[in-house]
Amino acid sequence: MKVTRPIGFVVLLAALALVAAACGTSDDTTTTATETTAATETTEATEATETTEATETTEAMEPLTFGMLLVGPENDRGWSQAHFEGGQYIAENLGAEMIVLDKINTSDRPETSAETVIDEMVAAGATLIFATSNDFSDAVQASAEKHPDVSMIFSSGDTAWEDGKAYRADLPNLGNLMGEMTLGKMIAGCAAGLTTQNGHIAYLGPLINDETRRLVNSAYLGARHCWESLGNDPADLEFEVNWIGFWFNIPGFTLDPTEVTNAFIDGGADVVMSGIDTTEAIVRVGQRAEAGEAVWAVPYDFEGACDEAPEVCLGVPYFNWGPSYLETANAVQDGTFAATWQWIPPDWSDMNNRDTSMIGWLPGDGLAADANTAVDVFIAGLADGSINLYVGPLNNQDGSPWLADGEEATDFQVWYAETLLEGVDGPAA
Repeated sequence: MKVTRPIGFVVLLAALALVAAACGTSDDTTTTATETTAATETTEATEATETTEATETTEAMEPLTFGMLLVGPENDRGWSQAHFEGGQYIAENLGAEMIVLDKINTSDRPETSAETVIDEMVAAGATLIFATSNDFSDAVQASAEKHPDVSMIFSSGDTAWEDGKAYRADLPNLGNLMGEMTLGKMIAGCAAGLTTQNGHIAYLGPLINDETRRLVNSAYLGARHCWESLGNDPADLEFEVNWIGFWFNIPGFTLDPTEVTNAFIDGGADVVMSGIDTTEAIVRVGQRAEAGEAVWAVPYDFEGACDEAPEVCLGVPYFNWGPSYLETANAVQDGTFAATWQWIPPDWSDMNNRDTSMIGWLPGDGLAADANTAVDVFIAGLADGSINLYVGPLNNQDGSPWLADGEEATDFQVWYAETLLEGVDGPAA
């Protein structure tokens, strides 16, 4: 388990001086029992007040120790690295100490229990825990029951959502944080829809659940909107998804994301969007482009992901966990932490502001100038509400109605995406 020492941590020492007063007697000085008692009580009260103030000052100066569980490597250039850097943001701003363990999954650490890891972090002094994967759902709920005085965040999840399916009113120390990446995926899909030359976009998916389905649906809606904005028939857009079986490649357990990317391109896709935690898709697309093929990629999760193959990157929708994680850490320190469900949109005034925006979008070198301008217009429409892609008529993948004409989807309907939308090819379960 890795401990990140405080950055810029200042240790303050408080010195308490004990003053002893020698008492003498004189013929003309008389102290009654009542006066002695009153003086003693006054002294004790003063000392108690000073002790309390000193204790409060000491407690106020106590640096925060927090734990973070990562499902993948801390340097994966994707999901786990984005969380890790969010933890570093806390350390830099608060002088806090981060205890982190990465690669908590059945392949890399088959004998490691996430619940045991949390126990060890709490034993090491952590008063705040970040469980940063859907795979930690059971462990963090059990740990929140076991350690009711420790604040915990399940990054994603719905345990603190009163209207959610998994609401746990009995866990007032467990909150949920998630960025509204549906919006980021719409932007990414728009860039893909504006760029594809043949109307064939492919999506490399991880495993199948409500979260991953809603992200595929959002990417498709963005692609369809911007494809149609060019005068194309939306029926001519081919949007396919294939799933590898986990958040990242586990040889012998998942499909190989590089091979799936090859299959996409061999099948005619000229834009590959990634929904997995790591960067195999953009790396392989970059290699195919170097061999002379006209192909592009849209990575995911981490703001530096385009660096893997800048020339083919249309842009990256990414998470910036730092500001929300810091807000949580401050609440723990000042005693105002409350278990809430937060689905946080971008800071539309500046999506790439590292101090304010949970969701960012960085255009890539592969995005043409006119497409980049069109994406900016699309973003402005999302920001002011003039563009809302979750409005009917929309059908489920099997053709059954989902949203009636003019009906706007609720957060509940979008969050719990039970199937894929009509127009998306690929398995939904």
